[in-house]
Amino acid sequence: MRITTTVLKSFAVAAVGALALTACGSSDTPAASSDPNALKLINAGKLTVCSDIPYEPFEFVKDGKNVGFDMDIAAEIAKDMKVELNVIDSSFDSIESGLFKTQCDLAISSISITEARKGNMDFSTPYMDDDLTLVAKDGSGVTDLESAKGKKVGVQQATTGEKFAKENGLDPIGYEDAGLQVASLKAGSTVASLGNQSVLGYAIKNDPTLKRVADFKTGEQLGIALPKGSTVMLENVNATLKRLTDDGSLAKFTETWFGSTN
Repeated sequence: MRITTTVLKSFAVAAVGALALTACGSSDTPAASSDPNALKLINAGKLTVCSDIPYEPFEFVKDGKNVGFDMDIAAEIAKDMKVELNVIDSSFDSIESGLFKTQCDLAISSISITEARKGNMDFSTPYMDDDLTLVAKDGSGVTDLESAKGKKVGVQQATTGEKFAKENGLDPIGYEDAGLQVASLKAGSTVASLGNQSVLGYAIKNDPTLKRVADFKTGEQLGIALPKGSTVMLENVNATLKRLTDDGSLAKFTETWFGSTN
């Protein structure tokens, strides 16, 4: 195809026009869109939170709503950010691996802060101390770790409780969530359970056939998990945790959900 002088002139005019539009678009683009200090959310106007539900009393469903100690904290974080709270039920495996970052801004689900997990995620300042405990049925013969060997001891998969059990010579039965772990103990499928004091203490407090037989000082602390490098989100989360500590709200939440068991 031949290119005539008229066509060439038309191309030149079009090119100049395109350059002008590009220049205008560049100068009019809001700087806020690339502001490193801006809070970025996966879903605009919503704080999307991953949590492994149920895990009483941290997170569970009551009357069709997500409630619990962690849920109260998550609601306060969303309130301080002036956005809506959106909770996604996620497996603890996906939370621990850091895969929650593909669908959530953060994860709160009684997550113990460990060096291994720090490789997959960032953590907030700790919001609770939570060591491990061994609970057992009366008459089971389980009174400590040694007597639990060779017996059916339930744990939650991918937790520090499971790791501790294996490191101390137990061959635990793993359950996907704490609800199933506790249900197996109450039904007699297992004779003991190993896990965090907060959850197991709460689960057995009204059951006279179950008791705590041994506590283990592991120095565990719970934190809120965020995708690596979420600096601005982390600052906001820590600011809310500080406020809740300073104004007494965190102590109030603790009393509401754990009472004297924690």
